[in-house]
Amino acid sequence: MTPAERDDVASLVAALVRIESENPPGNEGEVARFVHGWFADRDVDAELLQEPYPDRPQVAARVGSGDPTVVLNGHLDVVPAGDPDAWTHSPYAGERVDGRVVGRGSADMKGGLAIGMLAARRLAAELDSGDGTVVFHGAVGEETGDPGTKALLEAGYDGDYGVVLEPTDFRVATSAKGLVCYEIGVTGESSHASRPDQGENAILAARPVLDAIEAYDRRLRHRVDPLVGSAYANVTHFEAGVGGNLGVLPGEASLVLDRRVLPGESIAEVEREVAALLDDVRSSEGVETTFEEVQRYEPAAVPVDCEVAETFRELTRTRRGDVEAPWGIEAATDVRNLVNDAGMEAITWGPGRLAQAHTVDESVAIDDVAVGLAILLDGVRSLLESGA
Repeated sequence: MTPAERDDVASLVAALVRIESENPPGNEGEVARFVHGWFADRDVDAELLQEPYPDRPQVAARVGSGDPTVVLNGHLDVVPAGDPDAWTHSPYAGERVDGRVVGRGSADMKGGLAIGMLAARRLAAELDSGDGTVVFHGAVGEETGDPGTKALLEAGYDGDYGVVLEPTDFRVATSAKGLVCYEIGVTGESSHASRPDQGENAILAARPVLDAIEAYDRRLRHRVDPLVGSAYANVTHFEAGVGGNLGVLPGEASLVLDRRVLPGESIAEVEREVAALLDDVRSSEGVETTFEEVQRYEPAAVPVDCEVAETFRELTRTRRGDVEAPWGIEAATDVRNLVNDAGMEAITWGPGRLAQAHTVDESVAIDDVAVGLAILLDGVRSLLESGA
């Protein structure tokens, strides 16, 4: 790759970072329009889609024609940057510092989004009619489990092979852990804090629920998948008495249970486990609870020796020589939609380190993104040639 081409890669990543696309609340619109316009300026056929959310457009592009079809999946949203004063560099300046692009989303995953865009543009100029098809996804809502990628697939932007361009440091993930979150309500009885025996403090009533979840987590850690590790159950949010008078015992409390789901487990089974756990707390401690699902990502897996995985392992090994195989990603990704909903052979793979995701001073190495583009181009070419 020439210095000018490397600079093009870095410039595109920086331009994407400079467009704030936080989710929540779901600010993907501006970056979706940027991506759509970028393709249009380069005579690449792209579409802005209003599904599943009319006020949160997403973008898809298609180049080439014929079989097979390779899907390059990226998401437009980033997690909130938080307090900008905590950052050494402004989270949305897209600055280049010591060979890296710094900013929210640089690793997760505007570096991956950029190489998907650049690969689609390059391949548009290479593919003759019938040589195969490349589809690009710029999806909404990945960070909150929204059905952006699913809607793109249902709109016809599906394929035979898929690469979800998350930051895996070039490791090829053939499995992805899922998750499901439940909001659990705990019922007490409100009373004045000077007369606590008249009521029941919902915060204290929640204690056996928290204890039961902790015991559940200890049991789950013995369930281990060889690629993605252990199942977990954690409380990630607790709220009671917020906004009320400081002298009032809260009559209600709520918490969020985050359950990490292994390939081979079903979310229906997990729901039954959580319901049984809360039934046990009610029968043993008399604590009344409610629960409802608020977020889900199903787990997904493809054979470790499938064609797309072997192709990217070999190309990455040739370029870098440090491929870990086989491997699974502990985080949940939109690969679940490609595998489970569209029946595709798909992996999670991309430049950047997952440890950078969601952090203050998030960054991605420009050299890694440039190498990622080269590997991605060769990988897609190989898949198109082998499937022709």
